[in-house]
Amino acid sequence: MAVSLVILLHGVGSRGADLAPLADHLAPFLPGAAFEAPDGPGPFDQGGPGRQWFSISGVTEASRAGRIAAARPAFDAVLSALIDRHGLSSRPERVALVGFSQGTIMALDAIASGRWMPGAVVGFSGRLATPDPLAPSPRTRILLLHGTADPVIPVAEARSAHERLSAAGADISLSLLPGLGHSINREGLDLAAAHLARLS
Repeated sequence: MAVSLVILLHGVGSRGADLAPLADHLAPFLPGAAFEAPDGPGPFDQGGPGRQWFSISGVTEASRAGRIAAARPAFDAVLSALIDRHGLSSRPERVALVGFSQGTIMALDAIASGRWMPGAVVGFSGRLATPDPLAPSPRTRILLLHGTADPVIPVAEARSAHERLSAAGADISLSLLPGLGHSINREGLDLAAAHLARLS
């Protein structure tokens, strides 16, 4: 059984293997941790070999929340299977979710809806699309990381997520990364590692 488990959640049109290298940077800070980087349950519906957690084809602000809600059962099944595999079903505080873009959207929905109470969440370049009321556990420590030059998901989304989750009682912090676009850089990884190190 792993001491702790970090689940890496990729963005739309990507695959778990694309985020898996993050484990090389994070592992030294988490002795005994296992890392998993699952593929999203659906094929990317705009072509190519990528996967998705939910479709963004024709998505709007009005329709996004409904698509996320529809994606919850498949997303929850992926998490449950991985957590069970590592013998941590009764120790959610030893589990962390690390998302990028759509992976962050799903991770934040998982905690904001009250369905999941992991020990930690790191969200890169995402947004909180879950409608009120929000029900995050105060026991889940959340770190949001977002580039100030992100052209895909504006940095205002990170500020909004921080404000809404904080108002709902979450233990949350926000770090803005100057000049960074829609990506993950070394500074962000270092901040994520320090945040996750408290799992061990």
